[in-house]
Amino acid sequence: MAKKITINDIAKLAGVSKTTVSFYLNGNYKKMSETTRQRIKNAIDKTHYHPNAIARSLNDKQTHLIGVIIGNITNSFANQIVNGIDDTARERGYQMIVASSNYGLENEKICVSGMASMGVDGFIVQPTTHFGAMWAESNIEKPIVYIDSPNHSDSGMWVKTNNYEAVYDATEELSKGKYHHYVMITADPYVLKTRMERMKGFTDCLDIRKLPYEVIIADSKTTQEELEEKLKIYLTDQKQSTLIFVANNWLLDKTYLALKKYKQLIPEQIGLIGFDSLEWTEMSVPSITTIVQPAFEEGKTAAHILIDAIEGKHEIAPNCTLPCRLNQMESTKR
Repeated sequence: MAKKITINDIAKLAGVSKTTVSFYLNGNYKKMSETTRQRIKNAIDKTHYHPNAIARSLNDKQTHLIGVIIGNITNSFANQIVNGIDDTARERGYQMIVASSNYGLENEKICVSGMASMGVDGFIVQPTTHFGAMWAESNIEKPIVYIDSPNHSDSGMWVKTNNYEAVYDATEELSKGKYHHYVMITADPYVLKTRMERMKGFTDCLDIRKLPYEVIIADSKTTQEELEEKLKIYLTDQKQSTLIFVANNWLLDKTYLALKKYKQLIPEQIGLIGFDSLEWTEMSVPSITTIVQPAFEEGKTAAHILIDAIEGKHEIAPNCTLPCRLNQMESTKR
C-alpha cells in the first residue's frame, strides 16, 4: 500500500514550515511570496495530495469549517445570507457546512451535534426562540453568532436588521393612505424573535393611531385558497379599503396569488406590502411594495464577527443592527 501523503511531507518537499503549508491550503497567502506559493503548489501537484479537514485540525487545532444553521434554506432571503457568509468565509480561508432546521428545536439540536462532531470552529445560527437553552445545555465551547433572530439583544454575538423600526415606519408611512382596515399575514410569530418584532411594529403603530387591524397566522401548509377565504371580507367590500401587510417573503407569493382575481382593486381598494422577494415583486403587475433587508451584508458581517472570534483577534464589534429600506412600488401608491 502506498504511503499516505501528509501535510508534513508537503512541507518537507516544498522546503517550508507546516504552518506555511496550512496557510496556503486555507487560502491565507496574501503575505506569502509567489515563489513560496509555487513551491507548495508544485509539491501538492507532484504528490497528488488531498488535504483532509479533520486531519488538518489535529495539527493546527482548527478545521477552518463554519457550521451554518438556517431556518429555511429554500427562500431567497436565506440564500442571500448564505451567499454572504460564503463570500467572507472564502475570503478568509474558511469553508462552511450548511443545514436547514425547518424552525424545529429538535432539528437544531441534531444539526449542532452533527456539526460539532465534524469539528467546526464555530457556528452561525438563525435560532428559534428555544435555541439558547438547548445551546447552554450542549456545553459546546465554540463561538456562535446569531443571525436575523437573536433571542437576547443584550448578550452574545449577533447580526440582525431593524425589523421593529422598519415595520413601524412603513406602517406609519402607508397609513397616510387612510385605509379603512389593516391586515397582517404572518407565520407563527412566537417561533422567531424576528416575527415578533415585525408583528409588534405593525400593531404598536396602529394602536397608537387607533386604527383597526387583524393579524392572520399562516404556515407552509396554508393554501392560496385558504388565504383568499380569510381575506374575502376585505376583498368584497368595495366601499372599504384595506392594507395587507405580509410579514414573510415566502407567504407573499401565496398572498399575491390569492389576490389574483382582485388585482384590478390594487392599489385603490387594496394595498399590498411584503418582505424582500425583489426578484419578482418589481416585475409583477402591479409591482409590489416591499421592505428590503440587506441579507447578503448580514451574512458577510456575521462571518466576519465569527472568524474574528475564532482567531481571537477581537477587532470587530460583536453586535450589529443593519437598516432595512422601503421599496415603494405600485401596490401602495393610491
